[in-house]
Amino acid sequence: MSAEKILIADDEESLREVIGSLLGAAGYRWFAVAGGREAAIEVTRDSYDLVLSDLLMPGMDGLKLLEHIQAYDSELPVILVTAMHDLSVALKAIRNGAYDYILKPFEREQLYVSVRRALEHRRLVRENNNYQRGLELMVEKKTQQLVTTLHELEQSYDYTLEALGGALDARDAETEGHCQRVTAVTITLAQGMGVSGDSLRQIARGAFLHDIGKMGIPDSILRKPGPLSEAERAVMRGHCEIGYSLLATIPFLREAAEIVLTHQERFDGTGYPRGLKGKQIPIGSRIFAVADTLDAMISDRPYRGALPIHMARQEIQAHSGTQFDPDVAAAFLRKPDETWGKLHQETITPFHLFNRATAASA
Repeated sequence: MSAEKILIADDEESLREVIGSLLGAAGYRWFAVAGGREAAIEVTRDSYDLVLSDLLMPGMDGLKLLEHIQAYDSELPVILVTAMHDLSVALKAIRNGAYDYILKPFEREQLYVSVRRALEHRRLVRENNNYQRGLELMVEKKTQQLVTTLHELEQSYDYTLEALGGALDARDAETEGHCQRVTAVTITLAQGMGVSGDSLRQIARGAFLHDIGKMGIPDSILRKPGPLSEAERAVMRGHCEIGYSLLATIPFLREAAEIVLTHQERFDGTGYPRGLKGKQIPIGSRIFAVADTLDAMISDRPYRGALPIHMARQEIQAHSGTQFDPDVAAAFLRKPDETWGKLHQETITPFHLFNRATAASA
């Protein structure tokens, strides 16, 4: 016996009984009500697979009932039954969502065929919707897994970069901790200029790895205690291109490599290695230039002690528009000395700072 349950709505009791008897003989379960309003209440109170409704009923007619059912459960098929032989009414019913339109008097087999088709249609619609929902859930789950995997991969990348920074510090003890400090300042300054998301991460990586090319500079030059000769300065300047060649072939570091290449460019075009000017210089490098100058001035050096932050502020303001991008210089000057002093004093892994900042903005 079929488990489908059908609701009959008709104001004629005799017709309700006839339709119910026919459906019962075919193995369907059925329940009958005397009008559209009762049917509208019933479909919200119990579960039905099909509604058979008369078209003309007092209070709420078949078309109004159809509209109500469409709004409540668009998957529930409705067959309208009427004695009106009016094609325009039939077309209106179909356009409004009726599955079928049966004219009275109807043959038993005609009723059975229409009911079977309507129920089969409902079954297919449900299966398709369940399939779509299953696909959506599967895609959502796979997407979440991918996001988690990518996040873990990003973290492993950053741990590798931290190890590289440690190796660079070991070679150039004079500037120990410089990579970490200048990256923390670059991140904070970039955020103040509205940089976020992946762009911020790429700028952070470029800042952290800016001097990676010094791995290719001979110790005799890198660790020379006195001034460099012209030839030695030319070799030292090559660290930008050495660093770029090391990183440019690594997919997740391509944007960072551009910052490594251009971190010694100046806003007025007098920097190296390409002599880029103004907005030709990547924004990450323009931000880094201010952060680098700040750290160089307020850190101890073998030839002098650390300078106060207000002197670094004066230097950056004085060279705004020549060495530094005026917009970046202005963003730096807007923040109080305490902000930069705290970042300089804290010993913090820069990528931990990045992750903390992005989590706060999420």
